[in-house]
Amino acid sequence: MTKLISPAIVLMILFVAACGGGNPPAESNDPPSALNQTVDDYDPSRGEGKFTEIDLGAGLNPTMAESGEKISASKCQSCHKLTDERLVGPGWAGVTTRRTPVWLMNFITNPNPMIDKDPELQAQLELCLVRMPNQNLSDDDARHIVEFMRKNDGVK
Repeated sequence: MTKLISPAIVLMILFVAACGGGNPPAESNDPPSALNQTVDDYDPSRGEGKFTEIDLGAGLNPTMAESGEKISASKCQSCHKLTDERLVGPGWAGVTTRRTPVWLMNFITNPNPMIDKDPELQAQLELCLVRMPNQNLSDDDARHIVEFMRKNDGVK
């Protein structure tokens, strides 16, 4: 019995250590305004990233939605279900009614700064225990995923 307990304890310690804060980031050459940005500067409807406006067009774009479904099958659905059920990350059902298209695009393409600043994402991280990895998707791929999310939410 003690032979089983020791490896279990070691694995638990390694797991906890791997989830720790790590080393602080190295000094940045970014301008002072970027270094001084705080959580107070964060816009929860926009997120953090380059997108400030997304034109969804009138109704669903079926071609984009089909492409987004294929992309999400390989990049997203190992962690996200299309229902409201959590897998590793939260389920996608209703996400386009809870979040703006700009927020979704910024999060899909730039998750780390948003996780660091968004209180709701930080609370979600406490539940899921895993940060969403940056999948290095193109802007077009991200837009197609958003269109698939809209289709999943019943947009016609």
